[in-house]
Amino acid sequence: MLTALPPLLLALLPFSSASPAPIKPAAGPEQPLISPSPASWEATKTYKSRRGIIRDLAGDVSSILAGLGSDIPSYVASGVPDFFRVFPNGDAVVSSLGLNDGQIAVLPTQVMNIPGYGNWTDQGWNLRFHGNVFKQPDISESKLDDLANFFLIGASVQSLPPSQASQARNLTAEIFVVPQGNENVTFSLAPAPTAGASGEPGGGCAVTPSGGNQIIDFPVPTTPEGDFDGFVPVHDHGLAPGNATHQIQRLNVYTQGTATGNATAYLVPPTGLTVISDIDDILRVTKIYEPAQGLLNSFARPFTPWMNMPAIYANWSASIPGLHFHYLTTTPEQITRTYMDFIYANYPGGSFDTRPLNFSDVGATLSIRKSLLRKAFETYPGRKFILIADTSNSDVMSDYPAMAAEFPGQVQCIFVRNTTATDSGDHFPYDTSGFEGLDPDMYMFFLVPDDLTNLDIVNGRCYNSSVPQNVTFGEQGLPFGINLGSGNSSTKRKGAAPGRQLRRRWHLSGGLMLSVVLGWAF
Repeated sequence: MLTALPPLLLALLPFSSASPAPIKPAAGPEQPLISPSPASWEATKTYKSRRGIIRDLAGDVSSILAGLGSDIPSYVASGVPDFFRVFPNGDAVVSSLGLNDGQIAVLPTQVMNIPGYGNWTDQGWNLRFHGNVFKQPDISESKLDDLANFFLIGASVQSLPPSQASQARNLTAEIFVVPQGNENVTFSLAPAPTAGASGEPGGGCAVTPSGGNQIIDFPVPTTPEGDFDGFVPVHDHGLAPGNATHQIQRLNVYTQGTATGNATAYLVPPTGLTVISDIDDILRVTKIYEPAQGLLNSFARPFTPWMNMPAIYANWSASIPGLHFHYLTTTPEQITRTYMDFIYANYPGGSFDTRPLNFSDVGATLSIRKSLLRKAFETYPGRKFILIADTSNSDVMSDYPAMAAEFPGQVQCIFVRNTTATDSGDHFPYDTSGFEGLDPDMYMFFLVPDDLTNLDIVNGRCYNSSVPQNVTFGEQGLPFGINLGSGNSSTKRKGAAPGRQLRRRWHLSGGLMLSVVLGWAF
């Protein structure tokens, strides 16, 4: 039975209903990696006690945003990108397209199968299966154009180049689907010869096992929203035991009864390093802080890698034995095929987390990101994690350092791209208070991918000394280059925002008024 979901607020993350199976931690250090390349940047100014100035302008950050009026969406104030704010639920799709039960019944059932990860337990390997079961209605091109135009700002499908118009229609069709609840899902597993593009045979950081062929019946039916998510035991059938190997083994996962539900899964040993990486504005050019550009970059334009970031990941993949890549994006699962295709074409193969259909509001999604991080940490208590994202995600700025406190010894490195220092369109402040008290060698805010060279991340030395840091442990990127907090640029304590002063324009007209903030003109 289909149930109505609230309107979906894009750019957020999934949560699995199943608890991860416990595993035995084990020890075993990897060999160190040191890769050279210098970079130098000019640090921004730091102010220890400038709250008086901010109060004179408009109070604190929240007050500034509130003073802009109702035209600023709530997701901007929370730092959450919300391009597709009104994703329709299944009932809305049926109603808007005028579908009846008979028309829905004859549509083929499809499956979005998200690449999963597996862990080793006392009972053997357990593999996480997660994704969504749905039906995709036939929608005419003219109707798709009308629907796609709803998601574009200052543009229309008709105004786009043909290739971009086609991508916008395809993405719109992926949004307007009918989830299938109470469906049973069966998978077949087989050794995977390749996955991802890291310049290495097979796509990097994983091997093709000598066995593993088997059939898996997922133990519970899909939720009313069509989601399935849980760990299921798998037989060895030629798989190397997790306590006898440091190599990641990859398996192809085929959903029976459809050609659409194929993915690659990764059996990850109990010890080693795992990269948990965001995607938008760290692996690809998105500009989520500029809504019009962000929509075009997500909805119509071809996905483009951010600078030479693929080379950085390829180097890590080739240089660090047993490195596991896990891509965690806040994008709703309906539209993640494009994300997965992009990652596997440009970056090492790895497991994924996306936002499922059963999370529909900003607050729930922010907590879900932390829940997904916890799931990975708890699933692999013997592994260490390298966390990578950018300053435009307010939840990342709090959740990443929180993992270091909550899971002592498991966070190896935190790398955060400072988008406010490199992109003139990013006018949104960010909060570095969560990093106070962390080991200065554990984290680095950076400007370009080359800043991530000349590091010994295997041994936890994650700061490139050629990249000056300016930590304030407070709100940063405020107007006039003001940064709040206890840090001092003269101490060169690491962890804050390298780079130029942020651009802000303030005007007085019968009183103080902000005229350009976050890419919105007033």
